[in-house]
Amino acid sequence: MVAERYVGRHRRAELAQARAASSGARASGRSGIAFHPLIHAGATVALASATVGGYLAAGGAAPAGAVLADPPAGSTTNTQALGRLISIAPEQLTAFDATAAELESASANRDRVTRTITITAANQAAAAAAALEAARLEAERQAAADRAARDAQRASIVANAQKDPKAVAALMVADRGWNDAQFGCLVKLWTKESNWRWNADNPTSSAYGIPQALPGSKMASAGADWRTNPVTQIKWGLGYIAARYGTPCSAWAHSVRHNWY
Repeated sequence: MVAERYVGRHRRAELAQARAASSGARASGRSGIAFHPLIHAGATVALASATVGGYLAAGGAAPAGAVLADPPAGSTTNTQALGRLISIAPEQLTAFDATAAELESASANRDRVTRTITITAANQAAAAAAALEAARLEAERQAAADRAARDAQRASIVANAQKDPKAVAALMVADRGWNDAQFGCLVKLWTKESNWRWNADNPTSSAYGIPQALPGSKMASAGADWRTNPVTQIKWGLGYIAARYGTPCSAWAHSVRHNWY
């Protein structure tokens, strides 16, 4: 609506008509008839809008104190664009919310996958370490069991030395690093000398025992029980062969050539 103190140029004709009508009413007042012009509210709004539009079209500005009426809905391009933005905004906001939710879900899934991979790798590493430790302990246990078995067998052989001195000799030959061929030469040498008897005594030469030490008392350097213990006699005999001939096969070759060693 337009302020009362401002009279636009478009209303001058209307005011002139109103004054004329007022004069006519006074003239006819004598007959008691009053005339009141009626202006439709819609026409007033339209007129005010047209007035403001005229100023805008003419490049002018609304006078001070004027209150501009809102333009009719849909009458301008800006109004239409604003309406379209308002109409599509809920869809865009919904799409934005859905995208944000998907991103958040994907991030959560990545975190879960990362944690799962980390935990799985740690469990696998722990399992591998436990398996290696178990294998190491098992190897140590087996090695200890093997040593115990060998020691028990060796003790049994040594305890039975008088009945089977060759078994004791086989152990001692292996302890020196000599192979089976050297043991074979030793068997032939001492079979010829004493037939592997620990108490063999040569009355003509005072040679004694399995290696036929001459005299037998030489074997005391290997143990005080040299007279009755085949282990002591074999220990001394192998030491003598190593010092003089190097190996049992060399001693046997000398015995074959000279009938003694």
